[in-house]
Amino acid sequence: MEESNNYDHQHPLLLILNQEQLIDYQSGVTDCSRCGEKASAPCFCCAQHCGFYLHKVCAEAPLELNHPFHQDHPLILMQKPPDSDSDSDSDSDSDSDGECICECICDFCDERCEEFIYHCCCGLDFHIKCALFTFNIAENNLKELEHVTLQHPLISTENGTEELEDVSKCLGCWEPLAKYTHFSPDCGFNLHEKCTKLPFKLNHVWHRKHPLVLQFNSQRLSCKICGETSRMGSGFVYGCSACKFVVHIECASQSPLQVIKSTNHEHPFTVFLRQVPFTCDACGTEGNHVAYTCGTCNIIIHKNCISLPRIIKSKWHDHRLLHTYFHHIEDFRVLDCIICHDEVNTEHGSYYCSKCTAIFHVKCVMKDKDSYEIVENEDEESPNEFVSSITKVLEWNDVGEATVIEHSMHIHHLTLGDRVGEYVNKCCDGCRLPISASFYYCTQCDFFLHKVCAELPKVKHVWHHRCRPALVLTSNEVFECVRCLCLSNAFAYKCEECEQCTCLRCIIALTPGARTCLGHKHPLLFYTEYKGRCVACGKDDITGLFRCKDCNFSLDHKCFSLPIRSQHRNDKHLLSLASHDDNRYSESHF
Repeated sequence: MEESNNYDHQHPLLLILNQEQLIDYQSGVTDCSRCGEKASAPCFCCAQHCGFYLHKVCAEAPLELNHPFHQDHPLILMQKPPDSDSDSDSDSDSDSDGECICECICDFCDERCEEFIYHCCCGLDFHIKCALFTFNIAENNLKELEHVTLQHPLISTENGTEELEDVSKCLGCWEPLAKYTHFSPDCGFNLHEKCTKLPFKLNHVWHRKHPLVLQFNSQRLSCKICGETSRMGSGFVYGCSACKFVVHIECASQSPLQVIKSTNHEHPFTVFLRQVPFTCDACGTEGNHVAYTCGTCNIIIHKNCISLPRIIKSKWHDHRLLHTYFHHIEDFRVLDCIICHDEVNTEHGSYYCSKCTAIFHVKCVMKDKDSYEIVENEDEESPNEFVSSITKVLEWNDVGEATVIEHSMHIHHLTLGDRVGEYVNKCCDGCRLPISASFYYCTQCDFFLHKVCAELPKVKHVWHHRCRPALVLTSNEVFECVRCLCLSNAFAYKCEECEQCTCLRCIIALTPGARTCLGHKHPLLFYTEYKGRCVACGKDDITGLFRCKDCNFSLDHKCFSLPIRSQHRNDKHLLSLASHDDNRYSESHF
């Protein structure tokens, strides 16, 4: 133990060289004042026992670090993140006094920075330990890993040899840690052994102009081979800064003669050794990185599209969806994507329904990973595959309509009726809207169901509910609709996981497809991401609207779902919904 300079601390500091001395000197668990990690020898501690500890390596960290993996600018040691929310990895909030509180995320380990950091003017931030550790990787000086235990991809368990669960990622390549031999995470870093021995420069067939240099992906550029961008820490990539060209570590190590088998195509795919713009035949979007081809079928696709599932079950549709690389245009009545409503190019890949000819862009139906499930067994029927609420059809008419049915939500037989005028004061027991179209009624009691309500399935996946399980049709309970916030005791679809209910009006209104609307001659379609003004209630900046493709007409789904006729307690007559005031009532009237 020896006395040293105080490194901006008000008291003299003592240098503790071994862990035994530190344990004797400490009064409990203490942290380094710069990196925030648990204090360990060698470190400095306050001679007057004020609780100040400082790792020796943190104390000696240079104020300016010229990092080999980031040669554009030096990294500057800062006591706290800069007071700016312009950096891509900083999230800013305000405290009770209105002052900005910047949350800084380390671009190597993807963890929060709360103490001293190394910062670059281009937006990179690193913990002290991460900046120095990666600097030592670049300098091939990893003495701190010499005695760390190596763990292999396979471990022995009670059930035999099984793969280690891929929950952790290597901080170098962001591949699953268990995929390759790796250092024990006890060292403080999740790292493959191979990622500490990567060559600093690499000549690669995909970029012959310049050598590729091992570096941080500070600009979050997408890999020119697989097209993906890491959503987590920047990790290591091989890149050319002058050409803004990067490839992932894993992609750079693959053979240029690689052949990949596909579960969705009968022939293997071979990498195309020229980087040219193309339109992917699997998903229909453009590609400007490495392509893979099937010479037999003359197909060219993205690398990631090789693994597209052949069959999925999507929340956007009641039936299974199949992937195909091309369609015959005459197979479809409408070629608009069910989700975005833009036309699907049948010369390229898409998902479609073989039962009702619905069609989807691949990018639309696969955008949200929580909105679909992969069907592994093509021959096995899904338990939630459209189970009708009509349990039995007792009679049919000449045009194939069920005229007498048994329904899961009513104890008596229901009969199909079409004389709407006789029941103008009756409401559907499913949606609580007035009877205004084909309907079923009970001859033994006062029970009515719109035909469209009666034909709804017992269980249903809906795109606007986040939980995985399907919603279950229920009745005979009072609930508040999670979509329109209306109280009702009609039918509802209930989530058994979160117990939220959605009324039938919202379920039907938000079911994909064209809708007609009072006062507008064109069909309306629901656009999930469109933001605008509702022409009915006048509210602005509403995200998600029913819109007309032919003119500037938009409706919020609550206004769209308003009943055509409604009873008011202050009027003995039914009130009809109008798109303008024909009667010109005075302001004193309701």
